[in-house]
Amino acid sequence: MNNKNKISLVIGGMCILLSCGIAIQVRTITGIGSTTGSNNTENTLRDSVLRTKEDYDNLYEDLDKAEKLLEQERNNATENNTELSELQEEIKTKNTQLGLTDVTGKGVIIELDDNHSVSANSIGLLTDPNSMIVHDSDILYVVNELKNAGAEAISVNDQRIVANTVIECDGSVIKINGVKVGAPFTIKAIGMPETLKNVYRTQGYLWNLKYYYLLEVDFQTSENITIPKYTGTYKFEYAQANN
Repeated sequence: MNNKNKISLVIGGMCILLSCGIAIQVRTITGIGSTTGSNNTENTLRDSVLRTKEDYDNLYEDLDKAEKLLEQERNNATENNTELSELQEEIKTKNTQLGLTDVTGKGVIIELDDNHSVSANSIGLLTDPNSMIVHDSDILYVVNELKNAGAEAISVNDQRIVANTVIECDGSVIKINGVKVGAPFTIKAIGMPETLKNVYRTQGYLWNLKYYYLLEVDFQTSENITIPKYTGTYKFEYAQANN
């Protein structure tokens, strides 16, 4: 092999190595660019969500201040006026019944959670893993039983249950009043504890959730429960008041 051939081989090898190096660099830069672009998109979305939440919190705070100011003006207007004072008390009572005020009283607290310790395939009673998670129908059934037991106010994960509350499944979470909530679920009910305790009766729905479907259920009474007000809006499209 003469010197020209040796030089050609060396130069060819160097060209191949150089081409490989450039290709690797291009791929690396492209990957970094894609990752950077993805991170930028995620950061933009995160910032947007945070700004929206901040705006919501500010609006809710303004609304709360306006409601307190309105309450103060009502008190000032009804002072030393028996007729207006009675009307003011009636408004307070109606707001409480509609769930538009925070309330405190004795009652029960129920904790519901998915089964995190036992596999559905490891026991003979159950074969469907979906039966070992809390569903919207479970929440709805327990809420209805509490209503039937005389509960005067109910909340689920601090979402007040009112006449137009919708409890529905939304993928892996549950929507209550349009707000997404996930397990564990804390159900609070204000009422006579001795009566509300019947919801946890043997062979009842809660009892079966715990001992048959093996969900995590905790039930306790309390002398001091606070349930927040409903923060949504009432809208009637078909029901009209009679004159």
